[in-house]
Amino acid sequence: MMEHVRIDRDGAVGVITIDRPARFNSLDVSTARDLRRAGLQMARDGTVRAVVLRGAGGVFCSGADLKYISAGGDGADLAYLSPADRDIPRGYGETFKQILEYLHSTISELRRAPKPIIASVDGAAAAGGFGLAMACDLVFASPRATFEWAYGKTGLTGAESSTFLLPRLVGLRRAMEMMLLNPRLSAGTAMEMGLITAVVPADAFDAQVLAIAHTLAAGPTQAFATAKMLINQAAGVDRIDFHLDQELHHLSRSADGDEFREGLRAFLEKRPPIFTGPAVGAVGVSPPRP
Repeated sequence: MMEHVRIDRDGAVGVITIDRPARFNSLDVSTARDLRRAGLQMARDGTVRAVVLRGAGGVFCSGADLKYISAGGDGADLAYLSPADRDIPRGYGETFKQILEYLHSTISELRRAPKPIIASVDGAAAAGGFGLAMACDLVFASPRATFEWAYGKTGLTGAESSTFLLPRLVGLRRAMEMMLLNPRLSAGTAMEMGLITAVVPADAFDAQVLAIAHTLAAGPTQAFATAKMLINQAAGVDRIDFHLDQELHHLSRSADGDEFREGLRAFLEKRPPIFTGPAVGAVGVSPPRP
């Protein structure tokens, strides 16, 4: 029984709903695990010919649950990591790692699924939610949808395929703008930049996205599957699993650093963060020797 993820069927269309609106559809370990279960089920079920991924309550997904991470996660979810040392405090990185391992597996499965995967974005898609939406084949947004990189607000490096897919979708210069300046994009701007497929009117948003999914489900799914595989190869997306591992490693490491500790405090205290660390130790750059 999944608590915060729902699976529904409408004929040959499968619908996955992240249903945790009280926490802006953010992901703790349990929700990320259920999302992986739903993603694998819908990707591998041959009777499902198209999949819609959506969020409940006017939010798509806001990424990892920072309050859950700040509290040290749930012991029942994490105890198996070091059962002999359960009283030893764990870093934030370990909790992030458990969420990301489930979420990255979901993203990999959806990218390789032999069927169209549609993100239905109504409301905010930020950080991990942003990456999750970008990993889908088509992205439809309501006029109230927003898209935001958001990782830098808390001193994190980016994950959930965002550093892999963003430059492929919008180009290197735009990707750097999204990462460094962190604009919150409206649905219209996101479409102009090539991040999403289309903006769908609010008064019939869910119905129109479902209708598009049914049109795809009635199409030549075997031909779609092969063409999707070839396009993924042409864009280098067949390397996504390697890159997801890199994202997981670096984000988990950054989550144990001083910048994330300050970013998390600022998030919880509802104030701008104050980052003061030296500009050394970047990925691919060795710090100077003393």
